[in-house]
Amino acid sequence: MSRIGRLVIPLPSGVKVQQKDRTLFVEGPKGKLQQAIPDGITVAIEDGQLRVERASDSKIHRSLHGLLRSLAANMVKGVSEGFSKTVWVCGVGYTAKKQGKKVQLQVGLANPVDFDIPDGVEVSEPVAGSLPTGARSMPMMAVTISGPDKQAVGQLAAAMRACRKPEPYLGKGVRYADEQVRRKAGKRFGAGG
Repeated sequence: MSRIGRLVIPLPSGVKVQQKDRTLFVEGPKGKLQQAIPDGITVAIEDGQLRVERASDSKIHRSLHGLLRSLAANMVKGVSEGFSKTVWVCGVGYTAKKQGKKVQLQVGLANPVDFDIPDGVEVSEPVAGSLPTGARSMPMMAVTISGPDKQAVGQLAAAMRACRKPEPYLGKGVRYADEQVRRKAGKRFGAGG
């Protein structure tokens, strides 16, 4: 039996779970989510707990068992607590702006890069600050992305990071707030041979 799949998911108060026609619906204070249930996997809702079971020990059913349990646990956590990721836009002249349902990043490219904000995802107004990097500080803007759907939050944050990954010499670029950028030493001038 899958070690992840056999764990039960406790349902916090205020979270409603329903199953209709091979679809799992989860509703809570932060929003509503739904997930298709693959064939061979069943979901049981009893005594304030959610249990995911599989029909057989075939390889496909074993892999889907743990996957659906993880997705269901993320849905329950998302509608009750929500997920958030903070992205830092670091560098001189690098800026972030929220314009309606879009986020615009100016990251040293010829044109600004626009990202559409998906439904159900909230993006905070960018907050300016500075990032200490060695002897001097670098300007930085923090953008917080939050919502009940872990995949949508992570996808928007990953797309923003992918437009200008952090470079290893000065650390300029777009990075996650909890990301450690491995730094490299630059050229050294000295008495050489």
